[in-house]
Amino acid sequence: MKFFLFSILFIFGVHTAKVFSQDIENRSKENLWKQIEPYFSPPEEFQNEFGEFRSPLKFDNGKTVHSADDWKQRREEILSRWHELMGEWPDLITNQTFEVLETTKRENFTQHKVRFRWLPNETTEGYLLIPDREGKKPAVITVFYEPETAIGRGKPYRDFACQLAKRGFVTLSIGTTEATEAKTYSLYYPSIENAEVQPLSMLAYAAANTWHVLAKVEEVDSTRIGITGHSFGGKWAMFASCLYEKFACAVWSDPGIVFDETKESAVNYWEPWYLGYYPPPWNDIWRKTGMTENAKGLYPKLVKKGYDLHELHALMAPRPFLVSGGSSDPPERWKALNHTIAVNKLLGYRNRVAMTNRAEHSPNEESNEQIYRFFEYFLGD
Repeated sequence: MKFFLFSILFIFGVHTAKVFSQDIENRSKENLWKQIEPYFSPPEEFQNEFGEFRSPLKFDNGKTVHSADDWKQRREEILSRWHELMGEWPDLITNQTFEVLETTKRENFTQHKVRFRWLPNETTEGYLLIPDREGKKPAVITVFYEPETAIGRGKPYRDFACQLAKRGFVTLSIGTTEATEAKTYSLYYPSIENAEVQPLSMLAYAAANTWHVLAKVEEVDSTRIGITGHSFGGKWAMFASCLYEKFACAVWSDPGIVFDETKESAVNYWEPWYLGYYPPPWNDIWRKTGMTENAKGLYPKLVKKGYDLHELHALMAPRPFLVSGGSSDPPERWKALNHTIAVNKLLGYRNRVAMTNRAEHSPNEESNEQIYRFFEYFLGD
């Protein structure tokens, strides 16, 4: 009997070791790259197609960027101009740590509910998930309408923080809970009655402050912090990673990566909580019609002057990013992404701009696995 039990345990142990070994091999850099490599190549019909977007490799005075030193100056010009247009950020909050409100053990990670200051005049609460394994770990900030969805308390396939924590990432889930409940959704500084910064830029500012408090966590490798979000969260993650260069990489899930009024239900940057802020009360007719004679705020001015979001994408170079595209970001978005590929080529980098595509706006099991593989490759051990 003892021999039989020993044999069973031995066979089980060998099988478990093989499964574990295979899992490690599947997550090796070489094998991960084989899985994600196709995401970095535009379909043949979109290769070297740049659309009607104004090249970020042209200075405002018309001169062309020819070198890495030129790009450094041009990058600063783009960043400064967009901050000038959207409103300058307050000073970053760099000297704080998390206040832990409660702690829960879950599977192979520990979940802490935490509080910290993300605006000069406002605190927020989120969830910090720390895997059980030892040593410094990569980290990902997840952003959405509220922080519960990303830890598994919301719609399916939006539990990014939970799934990444299971894979060994420290994750921090944050969201605009109070504003979402009030249907104002975003962040307004110093107040909603008189915001000095476009709300989407303030979301990016809040994420930058979040980076600093997360970087102080003992288990986190501060050189390997990424950010991701879906839809509203995708816009948030895109602006945060583009405007704040400490994010090592990013994934944007179907945010609408450029202005596109043909997809007004999702690519709605004219909303007063994105780039179309004006003091409330907000006009429902304006909200539903996009660029009309009722247009207000910064958005119509950006469109009129020929600005588009591909200029912000270029600020990522040479940091890698993935567009997890759905109905808002079909393959034709490569026309905009090719401009960032051109910047990376000038800087001597390849395979830094990726896109996957699905038919639906909502993420699914396949698109999420693509996201996790991307983070494992660029942030993993």
